[in-house]
Amino acid sequence: MVAAAVVVAASLLVDRLIGDPQSRYHPVALLGRFIGWWGVPGRYPVSIQRLVGVAGTLLTVALFTIPFALVDLAAPWFLYLLLAPFLLKACLAWRALEEHAAAVVRALEGAGIDAGRSTVGMMVSRDTARLDSEHVLSAAYESMTENLVDSIISPLFYFGLFGLAGAAAFRAINTLDAMLGYRDERVWIGWFAARTDDVVNFVPARLTGLVLLAYFAAKGRFRPAYAALRRDAKKRPGFNGGIPMAIIAGGVGIRLEKPGVYTIGDPERSLAEGGAGIVAAVRAATVIFAILEIAALFLLGSMSYT
Repeated sequence: MVAAAVVVAASLLVDRLIGDPQSRYHPVALLGRFIGWWGVPGRYPVSIQRLVGVAGTLLTVALFTIPFALVDLAAPWFLYLLLAPFLLKACLAWRALEEHAAAVVRALEGAGIDAGRSTVGMMVSRDTARLDSEHVLSAAYESMTENLVDSIISPLFYFGLFGLAGAAAFRAINTLDAMLGYRDERVWIGWFAARTDDVVNFVPARLTGLVLLAYFAAKGRFRPAYAALRRDAKKRPGFNGGIPMAIIAGGVGIRLEKPGVYTIGDPERSLAEGGAGIVAAVRAATVIFAILEIAALFLLGSMSYT
């Protein structure tokens, strides 16, 4: 347990230092290529696509998790402490969330609306061709706030419970959902992955909500954060992603909007003005959750020696 606590801190440090190196041999890049190989709906009759999706999801999760589990189970303690921070970091992306949002801001400010639309189009699946600058920023910050759970809190949560294997299994499930969980031709092949992702994010999303409410309470913004949570969290499709989005929107005082689909929060300020507050909230939630997890792991480790 004490070693796991060290790994949590070290993995976040590694993330801040190196971010996400662009390499075709990155574990998640390899995972994505494998999903892209088997997860093509047109290869299978519609009648068996749901079954293919279940089998493919289970196989993908197992294959991705096995190397991480071997380090958990078989690596000597010194090798574990050397490898585990990098393996856990491969399952999470904190710095990358900030970098992607910052790239959109730079594109808007430096090259104009078309560059902003193009840049944010690499982050979200919506049509960005007609978005104005506020909706371009909204798309970027929606991705950032939603992925606070998917890309940071959930991997840390499952590492705390099940070690590297837990973090890896979560990363595989979340990547499967990101690639296949859409209501288009992938609806049947991605159904199982999407529902599984909903289930595994259920508890981490609500823990994230509690951490964010505590953060905004300390800043004197609990009431608008909680009001937005109660009013707007269910507006976004799904029952997890709307929680951090609504609390951050209410706490910072900005509006997140996907035109024609949902509007979350009240625009006390523009997104250009509130962007720093959004980044600060994501950072605070990450650090607070990590500190709580490290403390819990140290406590459980000390109890195991008594």
